[in-house]
Amino acid sequence: MKTITRFPLPRLSLTLSSFFFVVFLFIWFSINEVQFEALRKLGQSAVSNFQYQSLDNSSVENSTSSPADLRVLFGILTLPDQYQRRHFLRLIYGTQSTLGAQVDVKFVFCNLTKEDQRVLVALEIMRYNDIIILNCKENMNKGKTYTYFSSLPEMFDDPEGPNPPYHYVMKTDDDSYFRLDNLIASLRPLPREDLYYGYVIPCPSMNPFVNYMSGMGYLISWDLVEWIRTSEIPKNHTEGPEDKVTGEWMRKGQRAKNRHNAKWSMYNYPIPHTGCTHELWPDTIAVHLLKDQDKWINTLKYFNVTNNLQPSKQYHIP
Repeated sequence: MKTITRFPLPRLSLTLSSFFFVVFLFIWFSINEVQFEALRKLGQSAVSNFQYQSLDNSSVENSTSSPADLRVLFGILTLPDQYQRRHFLRLIYGTQSTLGAQVDVKFVFCNLTKEDQRVLVALEIMRYNDIIILNCKENMNKGKTYTYFSSLPEMFDDPEGPNPPYHYVMKTDDDSYFRLDNLIASLRPLPREDLYYGYVIPCPSMNPFVNYMSGMGYLISWDLVEWIRTSEIPKNHTEGPEDKVTGEWMRKGQRAKNRHNAKWSMYNYPIPHTGCTHELWPDTIAVHLLKDQDKWINTLKYFNVTNNLQPSKQYHIP
């Protein structure tokens, strides 16, 4: 008579879990062009689900019953391999209040090109739903910003959602630190159409109509996003310093009649000193050029980001 071997339930569970995990990894490592397109669409379809809400309970309750009265898509243009930077920025922005507004922080990059990116970014999308994958070749000044803005209307085309899906769209970089409460406070009194907001270049200028807004972080209203999607002006002029090119779109298209210069609440980190820098001060919306950890730590310490936390004695390690 044959002997039937029976696995204990815990061992069987572990075996099945391991098997399915290996299958999962195999599938992602075997992504072909069709499967990668599905991953890119997953990154796009997930973008409206993950929101950095205020920690205040009443704000959270209100946000679930009706759209917030001020909605901002906060796009951080970065690179697929910047995993640690993204996790760090999730801490930076996920612990901030947004004064009852809806601020959706998303990480934006172009098509993935390596197998490890396809696996690890897929896991990020599944866990955080805060990544937008654009259909482009990774670049800084060869059309990535145009692809970002022009892709959004189709991406957020939801007849059952709020109209517009966002009042404003921000483009910023992963070396900028925004204080979201100050940003929202500065936006509330401003027009919600034909608006172009940021730090005007050249550095000595205070006139937002002279040139363009610095790439450290600039914001446009949703109607300008829709215009970028359909106009031939931006479509035919995508290469060059991306912030300067965006300003040229506005000038050639006679757009952005409403402009707001947030200088000197936005500025570069004080060191090294240039015409675009000054010391850190309380009335700050954004600090740019935080290229290393020391600059980030100094900035966070200055704004007392963690000073209200008092470690419990029972967790004190001598």
